[in-house]
Amino acid sequence: MRTIRTATFVSLDGVMQAPGGPTEDPRGGFRFGGWVFPWFDEKLGSLMDQAMGEDYDLLLGRRTYEIFAAFWPHQDDEIGRTFNAVNKYVAAGPDTPMDWAHSHRLEGDLVEAVRALKASEGRDLLIQGSSEVIHTLLAHDLIDQLTVLTFPVVLGRGKRLFDESSRPHQWVLETSDASATGVVVGTYRRAGDVPVGSFGDDNPSAAELERRARWAREG
Repeated sequence: MRTIRTATFVSLDGVMQAPGGPTEDPRGGFRFGGWVFPWFDEKLGSLMDQAMGEDYDLLLGRRTYEIFAAFWPHQDDEIGRTFNAVNKYVAAGPDTPMDWAHSHRLEGDLVEAVRALKASEGRDLLIQGSSEVIHTLLAHDLIDQLTVLTFPVVLGRGKRLFDESSRPHQWVLETSDASATGVVVGTYRRAGDVPVGSFGDDNPSAAELERRARWAREG
């Protein structure tokens, strides 16, 4: 069985849209494309390499695939050579060309296609970008590990890593580090249900009981 994991750039307020450049994805009037660039340094590059790992295939949404397919085949660096050589599994309809080498269209229902792919023998499946794919897979408990690179900037609007469809879960921190520029990198493994507790008084006051009753009436 394969592990499905992500390596995702996010802002402090959870936005992941168009980290690479102004023309990457301006939909919805997003005007901060390229917001990760000012914080990149050698340490962050090393942390990004660790986040991506060494043995994986790519699992991509249509838009991220089209961005990558127009860029990476023309690059001759370490990431480019890796991306060009690995399998690319793509959530895209028949109108999206699959011209990039080793690209495979996921047919039919995305969840069932990914479940079958996850159950097969092979390398880890690494998700880059692809917010809609992430949302769908989080809603169905199909992502095993999240690596989140959090940049010290608030963007206010844009596509986010999590949405309301994400199934509640506990995530266990496996590793953490930070760059000199203030980017915090955390890798989390999906665990069990959300644990809860209380700092409240076991013998609540009359005022507290009245507050609970009032808030219950307010809905």
